[in-house]
Amino acid sequence: MTTRMFLVSAAIGEALREARFDDGSPLDASGLRAARTAAEAGAVPAGGRLWVSPTVRCRQTAEALGLQDGLETAELAPLDVGRWRGATLAEVGAKEPEAVARWLADPVSAPHDGESVREFCDRVAEHLDTAAEFSGRTVAVVEPEVVRALVVRALGAPESAFWRVDVPPLTVTELSGRAGRWNVRAGRPLV
Repeated sequence: MTTRMFLVSAAIGEALREARFDDGSPLDASGLRAARTAAEAGAVPAGGRLWVSPTVRCRQTAEALGLQDGLETAELAPLDVGRWRGATLAEVGAKEPEAVARWLADPVSAPHDGESVREFCDRVAEHLDTAAEFSGRTVAVVEPEVVRALVVRALGAPESAFWRVDVPPLTVTELSGRAGRWNVRAGRPLV
């Protein structure tokens, strides 16, 4: 039984543009425009199931792409950065430089009182195992860090690789295979 999972990274919004930890902000005008252009061009992968990360950006991206009736999936929520939510990386780095350095270097560190990178990768990997139970195609509109975590787990890479996976807005990363053996096709732009 082969599963194909198309991970569509959310369109750009103000938080992503400012390198700000998710604060629930919506897409900006250029992000909405890019997603609508992708939908009009027929660039959106078709799937039997649609999962959507429970963020405003992901819900708006799915809607702008013409993907309706997606199942909002809590397991595909972005990394919980606790008290850093809404701040930029530069702001946090200025106030807590040692904490940021520790967080970026150690996957089990969670100085923000949220999730560690390891906990986050484990959480989304559980959802990947669930996806493997279904044959056919699934489209998931998710935040870039969810794509990163799924790629790390699919490849069996260490969590330290999490920070080395770049995921631009409105790209598709395809995972195909089954639990325990995944292939990755990364970064196809929608527009």
